[in-house]
Amino acid sequence: MRDLDRSSNPGSKTAADETALNQQLLSWYDRNARTMPWRVSPADRARGQRPDPYRVWLSEVMLQQTTVAAVTDYFQRFTQRWPSVLDLAAAEDAQVMAEWAGLGYYARARNLLKCARVVAQDLEGDFPDSYDALLKLPGIGPYTAAAVASIAFDRRETVLDGNVERVMSRLHDIHDPLPAVKPLLKDHAGLLTPELRPGDYAQAVMDLGATICTPKNPACGICPWRAPCLARVAGTAPELPKKTPKQPKPTRLGLTYLARSADGAWLLERRPDKGLLGGMLGWPGSEWNEAPVPRAPFEADWQDLGGEVRHTFTHFHLILQVKLAELPAGYNLTPGQELLSRHAFRPQDLPTVMRKAFDLWAGSDFNPGQD
Repeated sequence: MRDLDRSSNPGSKTAADETALNQQLLSWYDRNARTMPWRVSPADRARGQRPDPYRVWLSEVMLQQTTVAAVTDYFQRFTQRWPSVLDLAAAEDAQVMAEWAGLGYYARARNLLKCARVVAQDLEGDFPDSYDALLKLPGIGPYTAAAVASIAFDRRETVLDGNVERVMSRLHDIHDPLPAVKPLLKDHAGLLTPELRPGDYAQAVMDLGATICTPKNPACGICPWRAPCLARVAGTAPELPKKTPKQPKPTRLGLTYLARSADGAWLLERRPDKGLLGGMLGWPGSEWNEAPVPRAPFEADWQDLGGEVRHTFTHFHLILQVKLAELPAGYNLTPGQELLSRHAFRPQDLPTVMRKAFDLWAGSDFNPGQD
């Protein structure tokens, strides 16, 4: 962790100031910590209960680019089905990908399995307890390594997520825009990280950003850092952190094909491991670009469902035209294709964009409801 030169930073705080600040925040956290299924409360930690590194790691992977509200049910299902890293390592890829469906950013699920198997096979099921060792595991980057080392093992590592960035930018009234200012914000966060209870402190700053120092309408009046917050004094808190404007997202088009047999079975395909929605089941379809070329899985009188699917990915908007045909009797599957019976098919196992196509069919005139 790189130290800031306090003497060269206007408004910088002394070591005594930093100790007072982190103790104020820990005292607030002891009273106000959010209850989460992967978290050990500060009271339980004080009584000697240690966090399970598996649950900490799993939650941090799930929480990347995803809200706590969206993650909670997924986390509970995962840990009920695979209560340890050894259980997850032994799971079938398709089962894990299906359980992840709808959570998005599917590379996380693939890396989740890779990491679990390395921990199970090479480390006898024990997660390493240091930042550097965690960073060597598949799918674990600097943020996740710092979070697991800090929260699970009480290592003094700097945990910097969006909540912490917002708190630091306001506490120090920093107007330089993200993402370029991240290193400076991490330096400030690192200086405030205490030697004692660094895991609780990391969660406390994130809770502060999530519940009080919120993006809009921060509740400055009840903030434990109200007095020293430079942005509150300056009246600039609501406009921080500033961000470099993003380029507008392009729009891509595509065609997707829903094929159903006379007995209700659905034709699906497993997407390649690499690439968007990698490893997930979905409908056959065209490439997604500005002028997609039709690529039906077989020759048929494909009917347009009369609507379209709209979905937004990280880097582009997608508009899908959805077509339907009956699967020919005796159809021979090609590599990557799967035929799921009406009883084996579960729409919830599909990624969101594919589920939207199914929902379009379910609400159309092509689904008379005889099932």
